[in-house]
Amino acid sequence: IIDVAHGVQRGESPGVTPPGTEIQDFYFIHREDPAAILATIEELVTRRIPRRFGYEAKQSVQVLSPMRQGLLGVQNLNMRLQALLNPEGRGLTIGERTYRRGDRVMQIRNDYDRGVFNGDTGTVERVDVKNTQLVVSIDGRAVIYERVHLDDLVLAYAVSVHKSQGSEYTAVVMPVTTQHFKMLQRNLLYTGITRGKRLVVIVGTPKAVGIAVRNQEQSLRNTLLATRIRARQRRSAPSSFGGAS
Repeated sequence: IIDVAHGVQRGESPGVTPPGTEIQDFYFIHREDPAAILATIEELVTRRIPRRFGYEAKQSVQVLSPMRQGLLGVQNLNMRLQALLNPEGRGLTIGERTYRRGDRVMQIRNDYDRGVFNGDTGTVERVDVKNTQLVVSIDGRAVIYERVHLDDLVLAYAVSVHKSQGSEYTAVVMPVTTQHFKMLQRNLLYTGITRGKRLVVIVGTPKAVGIAVRNQEQSLRNTLLATRIRARQRRSAPSSFGGAS
């Protein structure tokens, strides 16, 4: 993992892993068709990684995606993986999301009053359909989610690479495809690779990985901060007639 990450920083694309390679901590599996990439990810998470490496799928294998929408986006991946890893049990449905006991979930906004913060992950411990309530275990603490709090909670079998920053996972699986063309950047690929502690598997096309490695442009956040700073500096500047006393 470390060698590949350093190579990406130098602008080097990782090579596709040959079939039959002995156990290692980084693999690049070549799949062209998005549907084939999705099927491979599902197989890796539910069968191949748990069987070969012994990592428990629901808690130890994290899927990262560059985007939220589309066949290989976070939303669809979460629905597919939930259906495979936690399909049974009474569920609480909010909009298009259904939560079941045992689901991996993530808090997506800071809530200082309740002591839960953007990026905190946990496991649903109890589902109360009648009262529209969940109890989620986060860092060993039981956090109650009433109906008003549920918009701050999402499934987390798959998360965006952006949301994964600052976190580490035992095993990471990441699709890299030209479907994600707008998000294919070197820093994003590097971030995804370095989230894995013991195993990283990229599934996708050499073309898409090459685009990401070559693209060093970073998205700029357009705000009015600079304009406001300049305006405040003008207001606080000494008068040209009197100057500062």
